[in-house]
Amino acid sequence: MNPLDLVTEPLQYDFMLRALAATSLAAVVCALLSCWLVLIGWSLMGDAVSHAVLPGVVLSYALGLPFALGAIVFGLLAVVLIGAVRESRRVAEDAAIGIVFTTLFALGLVLISVTPSHTDLGHILFGSVLGVSRGALAQIAVLAGVALTVLLLRRRDLTLYAFDPTHARAIGLSPRRLGALLLGLLAVTAVVALQVVGVILVVAMLIIPGATARLLTDRFSRMLLIAPTLSVAASAAGILLSYWLDAASGGLIVLVQGALYALVHLFAPRYGLLARHRARRVEGPAGRASSGAASSDPGPAPMEDQAPPSVTDAQIASVAERPSGTAPSAATSETSSASENSGPSRISSSAPTTMP
Repeated sequence: MNPLDLVTEPLQYDFMLRALAATSLAAVVCALLSCWLVLIGWSLMGDAVSHAVLPGVVLSYALGLPFALGAIVFGLLAVVLIGAVRESRRVAEDAAIGIVFTTLFALGLVLISVTPSHTDLGHILFGSVLGVSRGALAQIAVLAGVALTVLLLRRRDLTLYAFDPTHARAIGLSPRRLGALLLGLLAVTAVVALQVVGVILVVAMLIIPGATARLLTDRFSRMLLIAPTLSVAASAAGILLSYWLDAASGGLIVLVQGALYALVHLFAPRYGLLARHRARRVEGPAGRASSGAASSDPGPAPMEDQAPPSVTDAQIASVAERPSGTAPSAATSETSSASENSGPSRISSSAPTTMP
């Protein structure tokens, strides 16, 4: 068989073309959103929202409504409930997320078991992209278009919110509203990917592309290009593999994305395991001794764009007030450290990211 036939033969069927179209739409919007989720540290929130939509989908099928309607309602409900539980200040955020999403997911499983339906509702859990109808494809396209448009129009505000919510508030933006907007987009995006990989694996499409791109670049603007490109390529490869292997499409899409992440994690030119191992060998004992208290595995370096204004101002003021020839004070170091770690949702200092 001609190697080209491996690609062209599946494309002769309408159901494969619809599957590729739906997968590509979901891959693009999920990958873009994943850049912000990885940056802010909302991976668990993505998992929670994607699982919490299950009862809404089941109820929509039972009532004869579009499944996207119930999914969006329950996704937003999950966000509200997580905030309500967290407001008690006696329960940590991760615990609140775990309580809410497991409870709603369990409710969805119970509804599936007791809801009479001529349709196998199991595809909600595992996806059925090869069975996407024209109506479902149109629904996916509309939701993906809405999410993509909002992300592109508000990308600068959302990026500033991710890096420095204090500065965002100072220039007149509302960090609370920007966070709510991002969570709303998360609920919509989870609905888009639901038809492709199912409720259980949606979180993979929301996390893996951004994490992979983070290992390949130090600039957030490049992440927004690399993540969708890799996600679409991996998703298309998973769909074609599912045709030839007669295996689950959603599972293969996530497997290909996971395999791509593993390769990047090993062979990334700057932050891959092999590259860091070579750097440590070249550095030698003298270099390691001179590094002082620096970590032996620092992770991705700060990205190359501007730092938050508060850091620069504090450093400048400290230098201006210090007599010439004296060393920086401990207070200055503490101020800089505090400024660098004042992100909105505990952005990791080991993997900082900069604005485009």
